[in-house]
Amino acid sequence: MLVPREWYRVDLTQDRWRSQLKTFVDGQVLGRGVSPDLARNVWVTLRNTAEAGRAHGAMEFFLLTTSPDGGLPASLLVSLVPLGETPADPQRYATWLEAREPEGSVGRQVSVVELAAGTAVRVLGTTTLDVHVHMPGGAGYLVLSFSAPLTGMAGPMGQLCDAMAGSLRWVL
Repeated sequence: MLVPREWYRVDLTQDRWRSQLKTFVDGQVLGRGVSPDLARNVWVTLRNTAEAGRAHGAMEFFLLTTSPDGGLPASLLVSLVPLGETPADPQRYATWLEAREPEGSVGRQVSVVELAAGTAVRVLGTTTLDVHVHMPGGAGYLVLSFSAPLTGMAGPMGQLCDAMAGSLRWVL
């Protein structure tokens, strides 16, 4: 998968992931006049996101580093969801994801798409895009969870996230 050079990678499979994340946060606030409270809040939010992701199979965490005020414009969490209670067939998986949508919540758009890496389930929200790519050999789904809280997924950021997901290829 191609990820732009501006995105900072944190390897969640290594014990040093916390120090990698701290290095990112420190680099974002250095020389930008960011208050210590904001820096601490960013650190805590990112650490909690990484820890929750790790608990659910996350392997990598990418963070966009171009925000002038130290805020986080976009992120990508890459996770493995093994087959188990999840349907192997992508169309059934899409239906299963739609059924898990909380009652009364603002609906997300769920669709099945073809990517270079194979069939995927695309779940588009206002500020999020999740792409569940069916893995070869029936191992499960590789989930690319994009978040763009500042710009949302409409426009260029959504196009960039779709392009990143579309660049995924399997090396056999």
